[in-house]
Amino acid sequence: MSSILNEIWIARFPLLLGVVNTIEISALAIILGTLLGTTVGLALVYGPLIVRYLCRIYIDIMRGTPVLVLVLATFYMPAVFGLKTGSFIAGIIALTLFCGSHVAEILRGALQAIPRGQTEAGRSIGLTFPQTLLYVLLPQAMRSMLPTWINTSVDLVKASTLLSVIGVGELLLKTQEIIARNSMTMEFYLLAGGIYLILNFAIERLGKAVERRVAFR
Repeated sequence: MSSILNEIWIARFPLLLGVVNTIEISALAIILGTLLGTTVGLALVYGPLIVRYLCRIYIDIMRGTPVLVLVLATFYMPAVFGLKTGSFIAGIIALTLFCGSHVAEILRGALQAIPRGQTEAGRSIGLTFPQTLLYVLLPQAMRSMLPTWINTSVDLVKASTLLSVIGVGELLLKTQEIIARNSMTMEFYLLAGGIYLILNFAIERLGKAVERRVAFR
C-alpha cells in the first residue's frame, strides 16, 4: 500500500495536469457544442427547407459516426488540404461537432414538443417571433432538455479519453505514460477510473441542482 501511495505522490503533477486538461477540453467542447447545437437546432425547426436539409445531413452524419473516427478525421484530414491543426485543436473540433449534433437533436425535440398554442399566445400579445422564441419557447425547451443535456455532457467527458490516440495530454494519456514508467497497470487505471467517476458525478449533481432550481421558476 505504501508503494502505491508513493507512486501516486511521485506522479501527482502529471495526474493533475491530465485532470486539468480533461476538464478544459470537456468544458470547451460542451460550451462550443451547446452553442453550435442551439444554432443548428433552431435552424432545423425554423429555417428554410434547404437549411433544414443541410442541418439534418450534419446531424445524421455526426450521430452516425463513431467518435474515434471523428477524432482521427479532424486530426488527419486537414493535412490533405494543406492545413495544420494541433492535436488539441483537432480534439476540440471533433468533440464540439459530436456534442453539437446531439444538442441540436435534443433542442429540436424539445421545441417541437411545445404546443403550438404557446406561439399563438405570444403573437396575440404583440410579441414578434424572435421575442416569442426568446421569452416563451426557449425557456420551456431548455427546461425540458436539461436532463438529456446533462447526459450528453457526461458522455463528452468519457469521449475525451479518445483524444489520447492523437497525443492530447488528457488524463488517460497521462495515466498510460505513468504506467509505462512504473508498470502499476491495474492500480493507476483504477485511479483514473475513479477520477473520471468523480468528474461525471460532479457534473450530474450540478446539473440536477440546476434542474431543481429551474423547475420551480
